[in-house]
Amino acid sequence: MRLIKAIIRPEKTTPVITELMGAGYPSLTKVDVFGRGKQKGIVLNDVHYDELPKQMLLIVADDPDVDDIVGIIMRTARTGEGHFGDGRVFVLPVEKAWTISSGKEGL
Repeated sequence: MRLIKAIIRPEKTTPVITELMGAGYPSLTKVDVFGRGKQKGIVLNDVHYDELPKQMLLIVADDPDVDDIVGIIMRTARTGEGHFGDGRVFVLPVEKAWTISSGKEGL
């Protein structure tokens, strides 16, 4: 199992979730986050925005599904404008998982 953490632009959240659901990956957690990347925020006119609103999607997936899920996120979250700030995707190992209601281990 792997944990996929995708930090994306807020306006891309709905299209990404729609694509994931259509591909058979409906389970996720969505969290509002703020942050900045390598560009250290943005400057618009005379105002420097140090931290920008983003959304983080957390998805736990079986190993064979990870590349498909990451591909969907990458393809759908990319703006295609050549600008910084589309986000990042991280994949981490998950040792174990339990469903609280049933007490069963696994996905």
